Amino acid sequence: RKHPLEIPPPSEKDWLKDDEEDFFLQDPDRKRDALPQPFRMINKLVMLVFENAMEIIERREMLREAQKLKVQPTKCFPTAEFQVTGRANCLAVSGKYIFVGLSVGLAAFKVSDCKEVCAWDAVKTEICANHALDLGNERHILLAVDEMGLVWLFCFHKESFLLIKILNEVEDISKRSTCVEVVLSPGGDYAGVLLQGNTKSWLEIYRLPKDSWLKEMEKSPGAAAGLACRERRSSWTSAVHPSPTMLSQADIFLLQESPVSANKADAKLSFPVLLLKVKPPKPITGSSFKSPLDALKKVDGGSMLGLGYNHLIKDSQWEQQEAIFRSTYRAYLEAEGEGESKEEIPRHATFHFLLPSWILQVGPEMKVQPDVPAGISVHWNGSHNLCLYLLNHPLKEKVDSDPKPDVVWPCAAPIACSAVSSCSRYLALACEDATITIWDKHLGYPLSVTAILEERLIRSIHFL
Repeated sequence: RKHPLEIPPPSEKDWLKDDEEDFFLQDPDRKRDALPQPFRMINKLVMLVFENAMEIIERREMLREAQKLKVQPTKCFPTAEFQVTGRANCLAVSGKYIFVGLSVGLAAFKVSDCKEVCAWDAVKTEICANHALDLGNERHILLAVDEMGLVWLFCFHKESFLLIKILNEVEDISKRSTCVEVVLSPGGDYAGVLLQGNTKSWLEIYRLPKDSWLKEMEKSPGAAAGLACRERRSSWTSAVHPSPTMLSQADIFLLQESPVSANKADAKLSFPVLLLKVKPPKPITGSSFKSPLDALKKVDGGSMLGLGYNHLIKDSQWEQQEAIFRSTYRAYLEAEGEGESKEEIPRHATFHFLLPSWILQVGPEMKVQPDVPAGISVHWNGSHNLCLYLLNHPLKEKVDSDPKPDVVWPCAAPIACSAVSSCSRYLALACEDATITIWDKHLGYPLSVTAILEERLIRSIHFL
């Protein structure tokens, strides 16, 4: 080479510019800031969407992990199904049979193979509720409530329905009452029906002669005819073996076009006996007693102790107390009185059948069985008193329309709801002041008293 090696002089284009001197200190993500609008705004919105999506994903993953740590409930899937005619509204299980209330009547199915064994469709009425109980010896008692509020009493024997009676049927339609609630006692000895009219309600307790029914059904040829009809229907269905589509049509044909319907084979069975007809308690009014001795004489003769009727408060005192109350809370009463209706609203009652215990004092002349209910407990909405009535009184030719309770339990607040344990030993009372009391009926004293928050109103209570 002609010249020795040397560093060349810098040129102007190789000089560092002012904005590039600290280029190594810049954040690479900030290069996007050089984007013009509206691309910078679009970039911010896209990044915000991705960040929110990642937060939602992380939250759901945390919830999924928490669900895995919890005990998972067992999932139950149907193992069999059966076709019914019309619409199924209700069902009841008794022994090895399932009784289904349909829009056209009743149907009975076997639990083992889900095959129909009998149907009742005489009146083509819609059954809205039904209750069934196994009486033994292939007998079942069935109470069904239709859309008109009528209570149908059936006895299911040898795979055939036997209609016994319509409990609340009357000739005058204007006096017809509708059923609100039906309860069968354990063992099927008694049945309670809560009825409601236009402006009043009452409770009727019936004694079911189940022992007489067994003897009468064995002597009646009608039940055998109904059984033969059912056997012919079941054998005809099993011989055809239709497809699932044809099965529904065949069931409809058998229910509607059968030459001998199950309801035509009804046997004449003994009617249930009306024992009690309990009405709501009357409002407490002023008394006409002049001295405490008169009130005590009335208590000794009428046994109305505990209901508050035989007191010494005059009508004038009630009126004075009412006037003081209305003058004190006049503003609140005027506001509430605008929407109030003057029509009387029927009251609702809750009742339970009770086995023999210390609180039910049964006389020595009455025979008591340990597994047969000896009384009922009744409380009406808005009432402080739990009334107990004995069921072992001797039968009368005419039922007392307003019987007096044998035992009265007054509570500090109106009773909201109640429950009886499966063993019928414990009774739970929940009052409107959110207090729950558990009673031992065999010993006759409370086991526990629990107070819940005053803001809470107890709607129902159950034993587990």
